[in-house]
Amino acid sequence: WIQFDVINNVVFGGAGFLGSHLIDNLMMRGENVLCIDNLSSGNLKNISHLKNNNRFLFYNHDILDPLESNVLIEKIWHLACPASPHIYQNDPLKTIRVNYEGTLNVLNLAKDHNSKILFTSSSEIYGETKNNPQYEKMPITLSTFSPRACYSEGKRIAETLINSFSKSSNLDVKIARVFNTYGPRLDFNDGRVIGNFIKQCSINEKLTIYGDGSQTRSFCYVSDLVEGLINLMNSNYCYPINLGNDQEISILELANLIKSKFNSRLNFKFCDLPSDDPECRKPSLEKSRNVLNWDPKISLSEGLNKTIRSYLEII
Repeated sequence: WIQFDVINNVVFGGAGFLGSHLIDNLMMRGENVLCIDNLSSGNLKNISHLKNNNRFLFYNHDILDPLESNVLIEKIWHLACPASPHIYQNDPLKTIRVNYEGTLNVLNLAKDHNSKILFTSSSEIYGETKNNPQYEKMPITLSTFSPRACYSEGKRIAETLINSFSKSSNLDVKIARVFNTYGPRLDFNDGRVIGNFIKQCSINEKLTIYGDGSQTRSFCYVSDLVEGLINLMNSNYCYPINLGNDQEISILELANLIKSKFNSRLNFKFCDLPSDDPECRKPSLEKSRNVLNWDPKISLSEGLNKTIRSYLEII
């Protein structure tokens, strides 16, 4: 990447679903991007349209290995951890290491260049709370023995590490607690619910509902989420902040909504609820609205139309 006089953006995890959309937005703003990904869950197809752009570079690298650069780096975006339970539970030790050791490597890189850094944390850190909506300063109860703990506790220790490191090194840091996000390029085999339902409708398979489907989620379309990340990076705010959509829907209602998009009469297949599956997920967006002047704009119905259309084009 010595072809760049200055690297405007380094995006760790840039070949993933969210990372690739972030890169598209940064490129549209006329900035250059170094995308770093080891492709453990990312996919080169997500960034293939950029391969001949002279403002874009891809580097296959594992975040657990330290990285050095002789070129000044302005902003670092740390998205390097799979968000799918199906993937991150496959290798829980690596998930924990990515969130701690990988984050430490990113922080050291940021320190070397005095870079601004944004870390994508997760709504998973709120655990099985019955408080609804979830707000940033609420008390948190998590089971350290949960199958999801490698991810949720990993994100929590990463937040603590970033806060401690930034104070000792005077770094400009941002922490986004990302809630459920969906849209084109979502991997429909990674086990997340919208991908599952769209895939099952498209192949005429019963829709899988865990529990009775009364648990609720809120889903943010990816372009809205990316705008939130960029607003956060450009702000002076240095504390964790929720990014997502606060329009809540039950899983059963979501399944019926997606079925209606396919004019499908498929039945449901009810399965046992996974261990520690949260009863509700809905962000308080008070801080993001007041601090970032950001609000999601795309409705769930419109976002599903875009997502389904992109998936059907692929298959």
